Amino acid sequence: MTRPISLAALTVLELTPPDMVSCAAQAGYSHIGIRLLPATPTEPQYDLVGDTPLLREVQARLAGTGVQVLDAEIFRIRPDTRVAEYEAAVATAARLGARELLVAGNDPDDARQIDTFAQFCALAARYRLGAMLEFMPWTDAKDLTQAARIVERCGQANAGVLIDAFHLSRSHSRVADIARVPPARLRYLQLCDAPAAVPPTMDAILAQARAERLFPGEGGLDLVGLLRAVPRDTPLSIEVPTQQLARTVGATERARRALAATQRVLAQLDAAA
Repeated sequence: MTRPISLAALTVLELTPPDMVSCAAQAGYSHIGIRLLPATPTEPQYDLVGDTPLLREVQARLAGTGVQVLDAEIFRIRPDTRVAEYEAAVATAARLGARELLVAGNDPDDARQIDTFAQFCALAARYRLGAMLEFMPWTDAKDLTQAARIVERCGQANAGVLIDAFHLSRSHSRVADIARVPPARLRYLQLCDAPAAVPPTMDAILAQARAERLFPGEGGLDLVGLLRAVPRDTPLSIEVPTQQLARTVGATERARRALAATQRVLAQLDAAA
């Protein structure tokens, strides 16, 4: 099978959702990740949830280009989360044909976080969607081990662990730890690169994560080892924010460069097989 390669929203965050679809098509991606709910209060927010004109425009662009939606984000599990309030966004993701929902764990009460995540998975399952818990070192699902434990304890078949190459490194998780996660829980992977050295503070890690990553193969992360550790043909979401480069290079050219870099890494993987 051909491995799906998706353009993540954070890579071209300056684009509106319809223009992101067009960008992905022009740059050669098969899929996109769509941000239905903002990750931060300072980023652009769009009226996408429900039967809105903008959503219909996204659907038209998808139909016209053949680009598909891999995942929709970002659903946060907080102490005060009421899962039912996410249903409209989950239904919108399903309407767009998404496969997975990206979830962030932001509840320090471990038992409550597991319970709420289980409820969210049950909601996603009603729409035939998976729920992928992304570990990030500044959240309450800090590393691969914790995220895998939450996913297993929630007891939901559609729950998964989302590995981002950046967060794997910055959380001091190891490629070797991936072998402990059932392959069925690893349904897609976020790919980027970064310097091998971990920044000294969490603020510096967060700034690097949101603004300045490197294209795959251009940093010090063991991406070939990571790709060997997950099921072959696992879909890849290319998440490479490069705010400094974006001052002089447009979104479509950056997306093309990210895809070309990814393909070079995949060629290395094939050569090492």
